[in-house]
Amino acid sequence: MKQLPQRTCMGCNSKKNKNELIRIVKDKNGTISVDKTGKLSGRGAYLCDNIVCLEKVIKSKRLERVFETHISNEIYESLRDAMVEK
Repeated sequence: MKQLPQRTCMGCNSKKNKNELIRIVKDKNGTISVDKTGKLSGRGAYLCDNIVCLEKVIKSKRLERVFETHISNEIYESLRDAMVEK
C-alpha cells in the first residue's frame, strides 16, 4: 500500500495528508496564489481547511516570513474564499 505524503499545517502545526490541506504558492515572479491542483511550481506552504488556522497565520504573519514578502489583504481574502468553497 502506497503511503500518502504528509505536510504540516502552518496554523496548528499538525501533520496531515497533503490532499487534506490547502497549498499556497509563491512562484518565481513573486506572485502568491492558492494552488487548487497542488502541482504549481514554486515555494509552497500548507494550511488546514479551517478558518481558525488561517486567522493564526494572519495574526502571526507567518506566511510573510515564510515567503519573505508582504502579503496583501486580497490574498488572505482569496484564502478565506477557498476555505468556504470546499
